[in-house]
Amino acid sequence: MSVIWHDIECGAYAADMALWRQLADRCGDPVLDVGAGTGRITLDLARRGHRVTALDRDPVLLAELERRAAGLEVQTTVADAREFELGERFPLIIVPMQTIQLLGGERGRLEFLGRAKHHLAPDGLLAVAISELLELYGEEQDNSIPVPDIRELEGVVYSSQPTAVREDDDGFVLERMREVITPAGERTVEHDLIRLDRVSAETLEDEAQLAGLSTAGRKLIPPTADHVGSVVVMLGG
Repeated sequence: MSVIWHDIECGAYAADMALWRQLADRCGDPVLDVGAGTGRITLDLARRGHRVTALDRDPVLLAELERRAAGLEVQTTVADAREFELGERFPLIIVPMQTIQLLGGERGRLEFLGRAKHHLAPDGLLAVAISELLELYGEEQDNSIPVPDIRELEGVVYSSQPTAVREDDDGFVLERMREVITPAGERTVEHDLIRLDRVSAETLEDEAQLAGLSTAGRKLIPPTADHVGSVVVMLGG
């Protein structure tokens, strides 16, 4: 079930794809995709002729990525982004879709940045996408709630409805209601919460310098009708 929800909630996002393609073409192979999931970016780059290593801590998502990557130059590694050791260096490491904001605050980011520095080739590039601000909505807000993400598979309807984005002391909590309706009309509902750490591009650049990385500019990815915009912080070895 995690594969279905990941695809429904993340798989259709494409606003950042042109940037990852551009960076891969410029920096060369191999590319390390951190938080690869079911392969939204890994598979796109591999189909364009790049050699990609996909890293994620969820073995179920990576198993599906491997199945989809048959015949492509893709390697998968199940590991936590704060602790991985691959025995290889990469001219490009990418961290899309706010993955770094899932690592448990400053300590987790510093642990990841240290691992990335260790795995970055000389003159390599680390590109990290973050969302500095999220538009709040929910019961206490006047903003309208987004439409649900819906998919039908073999007669089963899956609906993922965003219900709220709230602030807490150190970040944001994203709330969704996931609903499944079978062909027989049976309905199940579960609530899903994701917490994103609060971090700015400036703070991330300061932390990167502590890990021995250098700043190399920023790129903006504008918001879409369905997704927030992001800042991609570029860091050098």
